[in-house]
Amino acid sequence: MATNISILCTRPVKQALVDEAAENGIQLALIPLIDTEPVLEVDIQQEVEQVALQYATVVFTSMNAVESVITMLDQQVPEWNIYCMGNTTAQIIREYFGDQAIAGTGNNAADLADAILEAGETDEVVFFCGDQRRDELPGKLVEAGMDVNEVVVYRTIPLHKKIEQEYHAILFFSPSAVDSYFRLNKPADHTVLFAIGHTTATAIKQYSNNKIITATMPGKDELVRKAINHFSE
Repeated sequence: MATNISILCTRPVKQALVDEAAENGIQLALIPLIDTEPVLEVDIQQEVEQVALQYATVVFTSMNAVESVITMLDQQVPEWNIYCMGNTTAQIIREYFGDQAIAGTGNNAADLADAILEAGETDEVVFFCGDQRRDELPGKLVEAGMDVNEVVVYRTIPLHKKIEQEYHAILFFSPSAVDSYFRLNKPADHTVLFAIGHTTATAIKQYSNNKIITATMPGKDELVRKAINHFSE
């Protein structure tokens, strides 16, 4: 069992994970470095409502986008063909839209774009995203000749905080959180940096030469457990 290990988690997680870490001799400190808010503008609400009337192929790469859209649907469950990231994002979609709604999943945005193209079921998708979305998915689809209708349904708000304590590891769940952390902070040389995916890992490499461990599966619970296992071995 690990002893006296401290890990900074840059987004909230369930208390059960904090307890699981403690059982393995690890203190998990929760300090969010970004916040999100749904876009509540009338034109966005109307656009979501219009898509809800169609049998559309829609894409989600973020649980924040899913939660924002569900709020705007106001208990309506449209017949969508949905492509999404796996784990947490997919679970939220299953709970609201049903298992049958998910046409495909990916471990990262590029893999998800490949799944959409390989299916060959449509030449047009609606991409529900945030205001800081990355180019990997829409860029790959547009390059392949697909029409991508982007609808920005949430905004990302950086929470710049000076972190005084040194940690054995820091968990990053998005490039936005990486940018927010490095705005005011620099990790100790021994600190291991965990990334939820390759895009987040790439963002870390722009700031740091520290050891980076990238999750093999997307999902915040999975990343926390990967860190716990790393220090418990």
